[in-house]
Amino acid sequence: MDFSLSDEQRLIVETTRSFVERELYPHEAEIERTGKLRPDLREELKAKAIAAGLYAANMPAEVGGAGLDTLTWLLYEKELGRTSYALHWNCVARPSNILLAGTPEQKEKYLYPCIRGEKSDCLAMTEPGAGSDLRGMQSTATRDGTDWILNGTKHFISHADIADFVIVFMASGEDETPRGRRKRITAFFVDKGHPGFTVRQGYDKVWHRGYDNAILESDQCRVPADAVLGEPDRGLDGANYLLGSTRHLVAST
Repeated sequence: MDFSLSDEQRLIVETTRSFVERELYPHEAEIERTGKLRPDLREELKAKAIAAGLYAANMPAEVGGAGLDTLTWLLYEKELGRTSYALHWNCVARPSNILLAGTPEQKEKYLYPCIRGEKSDCLAMTEPGAGSDLRGMQSTATRDGTDWILNGTKHFISHADIADFVIVFMASGEDETPRGRRKRITAFFVDKGHPGFTVRQGYDKVWHRGYDNAILESDQCRVPADAVLGEPDRGLDGANYLLGSTRHLVAST
């Protein structure tokens, strides 16, 4: 059996490595020294990544992405992982693949702008006291007519400070099961600046300089029914699919 890389895979590895060494490495010292990624530098490097065909490369070809198979995508991620998260994640963004579960209208509003580099997303799962245990979350979503009312706090939310919108996971009810009560989870789109939704500065840290986290607070935040991503009470389906691919990504970087 031949385990060598294909010509296409070698080209993607070489192109990505060259971009990292030529465009991203020169800015590492500034990021380490200041702990910040300048907005103008982020936009400059993002434009270069788009021109190089490396932006949103995790997305399928039919929505404007590179359409990489799993192995090739992970080889690409491995090369990006040579530099800091602040540079490779914020400047060579890979939109969350859970966006593919959106309706046609949601894709027009959120997915395609992310692929074009016009918007950026972030995911909000982690909570104080619950960590990333979705079943232990305390944040709630309650129906009010056709709307939903969101309440609760998320923290350690990566790059929420620069995201244009958040995909936030909320407990939307409970079911009795043979193993006890289990929360139903629903995912929602919430735009930055939406009434009742606040993004605050997160925690100081000793890792990933320039790649910041934030605290998100929902206080009687009212969103319409079309803000639901996927089906109500079925948010774990999308979350589990997303987390599976994210584990591969983290291992590669």
